[in-house]
Amino acid sequence: MPDGPTEAKQATAQAEKQLVRGLGLKEATALNMIDMVGIGPFITIPLILAEMGGPQAMLGWMLGALLALSDGMVWSQLGTAMPHAGGTYVFLREAFGPRRWGRLLSFLFIWQMIFRAPLSMASGLIGFSSYAEYLFPQLSSADGGRNFDHRILSAAVGVFIIFLLYRRITTIGKISIYLWVVVMGTIAWVIYGGITNFNLANVLAFPPGAFNLSEWVFWVGLGGATTFAIYDYLGYQNVCYLGGEIKDPVRVIPRAIIYSILSIAAIYFVMNIGIISVIPWEETQGNSHIVSTFIEKLYGPLAGQVVTLLILVAAFASVWSLMLGYSRIPYAAALDGGFFRVFSRLHPTKHIPHISLLTVGAITVVFSALFRLGDVIKGLMAIRILIEFVAQAIAVFVLTRKKTHFPFRMWLYPLPAIASITLWLALFITIGSLYIQIGLGVLSLGVVVYMVRAWILREFPFAPAASNKT
Repeated sequence: MPDGPTEAKQATAQAEKQLVRGLGLKEATALNMIDMVGIGPFITIPLILAEMGGPQAMLGWMLGALLALSDGMVWSQLGTAMPHAGGTYVFLREAFGPRRWGRLLSFLFIWQMIFRAPLSMASGLIGFSSYAEYLFPQLSSADGGRNFDHRILSAAVGVFIIFLLYRRITTIGKISIYLWVVVMGTIAWVIYGGITNFNLANVLAFPPGAFNLSEWVFWVGLGGATTFAIYDYLGYQNVCYLGGEIKDPVRVIPRAIIYSILSIAAIYFVMNIGIISVIPWEETQGNSHIVSTFIEKLYGPLAGQVVTLLILVAAFASVWSLMLGYSRIPYAAALDGGFFRVFSRLHPTKHIPHISLLTVGAITVVFSALFRLGDVIKGLMAIRILIEFVAQAIAVFVLTRKKTHFPFRMWLYPLPAIASITLWLALFITIGSLYIQIGLGVLSLGVVVYMVRAWILREFPFAPAASNKT
């Protein structure tokens, strides 16, 4: 295991020479977009409308887009300065010092990733099985919960995704383009149906007091709607986790992030307006197959079945893309000496971090079989906000004070970083007391684990004073 920051950087650089920079702008943008779409917008539309009780919930989509774009600028600036496998782990380590607070923060990122990455991917697998209920009613139980078949399907799809990812990155890049075509084609069909059957009256059917800004319930509802919306937007950062496998990262990373956010924001807005215009928002309550219902209403039952199949492909593609990116994070941490060394191994012929991939994939499969969809979305958001997003945005200011060279500098600096910090903290506060406790609990436990480990290894803050200066 590397003994310090110099040795760690040398180990990282040497290992990354074995990674193949095989992803260009098209592949990187496609990976981001299929990651962002997935099953999310197809299952969260009723949840977002329920949070605010009417079409005014579209404000959540808009605020989510603003947060995604602001945060995307943070990722772009950091990703081009440090285009290495691991993303946030590398950013926090370098910003706050590999032998000081950066050691703790980067460890906490990996720690919370152990919980929230499999939860994130499990949500996609659970959503996959939930939408499959439209085609196979036997997957649903009388009480609306998950029966054995439902859980087995989620796990089986996860195992198949691991099998597909167990190959060279150049092949994966080609697969991403094909999956992107399927995802965008599905959404195009939904948008076309909404535009050609648009009913403005349904879009403007606001309930009484819909925009009463003086009521705290409005802001809590907006926070809840934005939480579900940003869950759907997330994925634009995936390209930074693959920094060591990106061609011309200075050019590709910011473009892939910004193009994917702007494209998906426009697509989400048009798609949701179209669905609300055809199906009154009151009828969306509790409908877990809203898009299938939408298409069935317009074109008949067979069309509803076809669009369901396409949505299942979109869900599959999202988990596939997520697992590709997340499997590189323990690998990067292991190279740095901040995680178990076994995760730094590359496959001798495929040149992929196969130990990390298999481990992350296995945990995801287990979670997908155990939990319900509603239990994971807000929980995984609460777990990741403080370290992955807030601390990372602060890292931009820290690195700027250190006079770090940024090949790409965010537009209107520092406003996007300030907006990102403010909006993420607002979401965390309004996400609900149970989820706040989960987020803080995972973080606190991580600090305890780090301190015990640091005391045993004589690392920060227990290292000799001379070694804490870096």
